[in-house]
Amino acid sequence: MSNPIGFEGVDSAANGTKKGANASNIELSDNIKNQPLHTEQSSAEKSKGKKDEDQFLKDGKSKIDYVMVYKNETKEGEDEVRRAKRRKEFFANLKEEGLILEQADPDTDEDKNTFIKVHAPWSVLARYAEELKIKMPVKENDIDEPTHIWTFLRKVPNPFSLSKEFIPQETNYFTLAFVRSREDEFIMESRDTFFSGTTRSRIVHEILEKARYDPDDRTKFGFEHMVANGALAACFPLHDGDWHSDQSLLTHGSLNNRHLLYEEWASPKRFYKQQPLNLIRSYFGEKIGLYFSWLGYYTIMLTYAAIFGIVTFVISCITLGSSVKVNEICNEEGPGSLIMCPLCNERCDYWHLSSSCFYSKLTYLFDNWTTVVFAFVMSIWATMFCEFWKRRENTLQYEWDLFGFEDNEENVRPEFEAKAPDKRISPITMLSEPYLALRTKFPRIAASIMSIFFMILLVVAAVISVIIYRIAIKVALARTNSEFVSSMSSIVTSVTASLISVILIMILQNVYERVAVWLTDLELHRTETEYEDSFVLKMYLFAFVNYYSTSFYIAFLKGKIPGNPSDYGKIFGLRQEECDASGCMQELFINIAITMCGKQFFNNFMELGAPVILNCIRSYKGKQEEKTGRGKYDQWEKDLDLADLGPRGLFKEYLEMVVQFGFTTIFVCAFPLAPFFALLNNLIEIRLDAFKFISQLRRPYAARAQDIGAWYAILLGVSNLSVLTNALVLAFTSEFIPQAVYRRRGGNGTLEGYIDFSLSHFNPEDFEPGTAPVDSTYNNITDCRYRGFYESIPPYDYNYDYWVILTGKLFFVLIFEHVVFLIKFAVAFIIPDVPDFVRDQIRRENYLAQQALHEATLQSALKDGPGARNRGAANA
Repeated sequence: MSNPIGFEGVDSAANGTKKGANASNIELSDNIKNQPLHTEQSSAEKSKGKKDEDQFLKDGKSKIDYVMVYKNETKEGEDEVRRAKRRKEFFANLKEEGLILEQADPDTDEDKNTFIKVHAPWSVLARYAEELKIKMPVKENDIDEPTHIWTFLRKVPNPFSLSKEFIPQETNYFTLAFVRSREDEFIMESRDTFFSGTTRSRIVHEILEKARYDPDDRTKFGFEHMVANGALAACFPLHDGDWHSDQSLLTHGSLNNRHLLYEEWASPKRFYKQQPLNLIRSYFGEKIGLYFSWLGYYTIMLTYAAIFGIVTFVISCITLGSSVKVNEICNEEGPGSLIMCPLCNERCDYWHLSSSCFYSKLTYLFDNWTTVVFAFVMSIWATMFCEFWKRRENTLQYEWDLFGFEDNEENVRPEFEAKAPDKRISPITMLSEPYLALRTKFPRIAASIMSIFFMILLVVAAVISVIIYRIAIKVALARTNSEFVSSMSSIVTSVTASLISVILIMILQNVYERVAVWLTDLELHRTETEYEDSFVLKMYLFAFVNYYSTSFYIAFLKGKIPGNPSDYGKIFGLRQEECDASGCMQELFINIAITMCGKQFFNNFMELGAPVILNCIRSYKGKQEEKTGRGKYDQWEKDLDLADLGPRGLFKEYLEMVVQFGFTTIFVCAFPLAPFFALLNNLIEIRLDAFKFISQLRRPYAARAQDIGAWYAILLGVSNLSVLTNALVLAFTSEFIPQAVYRRRGGNGTLEGYIDFSLSHFNPEDFEPGTAPVDSTYNNITDCRYRGFYESIPPYDYNYDYWVILTGKLFFVLIFEHVVFLIKFAVAFIIPDVPDFVRDQIRRENYLAQQALHEATLQSALKDGPGARNRGAANA
């Protein structure tokens, strides 16, 4: 599959090909000796002979793979003695694993922190690389990419492409799992450059995660627990160096990969450029690389949806003046002079239909024939996005050696190993392994489900409170003596209720996140992937109810069961609010626009604004000491002053985007500009996230992941749901079906007279006791109109037109969703999930693996003698 054109592009010449490990010019030594300082040199510094001593131990050769920090306590209390004892045991176990620890020299006696630099020698790296089944290059890729139109287009210069001068093409390799005994079969210039920085930090992270700090308690292990109990203040891999430079990239080159990523990725000047995904992956790891690849791909797809949405909106604006329905409502001498029934009991007066002129114009912009076409296209777009991303993801899985990661490479969580109460014989290895039996798992799952149900009920209670607010405030505004305030009651109610809803959403989201973490810990999942998937499903289920419930209320409940003036529907004794005479679409639009845009603005500020402010405060002292010459502001001190990504990693970034995906698909027919605003947000979001990861966050652990996890299942579910919701909104919330029926049955193909057709008659003498207007300014009213299709005489039941329209609505929903799903299944059948070119390379790699095993078997047989040689050849 070809690279998408735009902001997501992979910095490779061809898809479906793997890149070699990033070889850094670092000399490694297994022995730590006091030698003159020697440092890693970037491409720019090599020519000048500069050195970066912050990246190495004191010997000047051994790369710093991780840094541990603990606070220097001024008081010798019982807690500090206990923490010191834990650190001593923890460090001893790390050394026993083969890691080399070195304490950084303090700048002054007043330093509050002690830094421990960690280095993994070759013996440790090779042993764990084999244990973790890390794939390394064995042969240069010898399969030519097939020639097609996308190959040609990629070679055409365009302004979105990455600079080949700074981000050159990498060599393509086939890879196999590393084996120490067959070291010479792998492509290796030297042991010093064989493992990339991310691979080194991943191996060290694995050791730090499992090392125990209490020999008497097997549940006390890992640096995360050490940080939680105060024995350590932080633990992180180092950034490569500074992310900015006073010198031009064109004249002096990049200082390091971090600086290069800023200049070519995070800089606002590069907002229109493709993303250097391979460089992102090599610096931050596959998990973060997959996130930015998905975000870029989603942004590319949004571009097409945004263009279509803008065209839809422009056509709506152009045709607004020719709308028969709008012109009739705004005609004060025609249908606009119709007297409407009061909007509330007793205090509200009759009113003229023409006062809804503004709302009718606003409604038309989002409720006309163009939005029907747009909703159909977007329903197909949502399902196609998921199909094409799956194909793109499979390509990345091969490129980045992620196929089979969850089955073959992912290890059991240390928490599961330590806390699982049961044991069993593994059906795979036939060895004893920790296990969680159903009798133990069921109570945990049951407790989790009940807690989730309770939290969802809490959200529903919040939604009901907002509904009651809407009813109360609309009645209060409608009862005022000011005609202007009364006429604006609907829009004021919608705006303020949406703002209150946004605030409640943010508060409840933070509360539920803490509950979800506790529940997921309680469930005791075996692997990190299972843990994350469970946590994601809990949080999204809550977020779905939290973010979309108000929109569902407006779209499918508001105005659907208001009754008639002789018997209004009530909620907690309050008369249910009605839709405007022109419909509820404008209120749905206002709610979606405020919730979506307000959420995005708040999240962007919290993601970047808060870390920038806090980082400036934390780093002020270090910068001042270096500026005044009182001390050196080392790289590990700079990184400590940065914000931490947190234990949930990319969860908030994914959640923000997936919730946005819901707003751009589930109710998109009510807000055709949603894809455009989502596109604008994402163009900013990509660069904000890039800037945040490069400059405001400590370098995160280079985690691996096979895919985007449970988020794909959620996206697929949302895209399928959007087909149904858009069909229902068009059928039951918009005026599309009633207008179509009127054109067919009584309008002679036009909408002239539609307003009179859509409003029912009511005799004021039939008002429910205590609901008729008091002190009305309208005298001798014998008939008022209200929205709906009802008989003109008591008991005001639904008329024949209501049942005809209802049948049409149900038929439309059935046809709409069947057509969309048929197209989706056809495309899914025609286009394979894995491109043929990638499938060929996978087969080629498997063949090479079989050949390598064959050769290793023969060599082993030759060493064992003639008899063994024959047996080995026969076995092979």
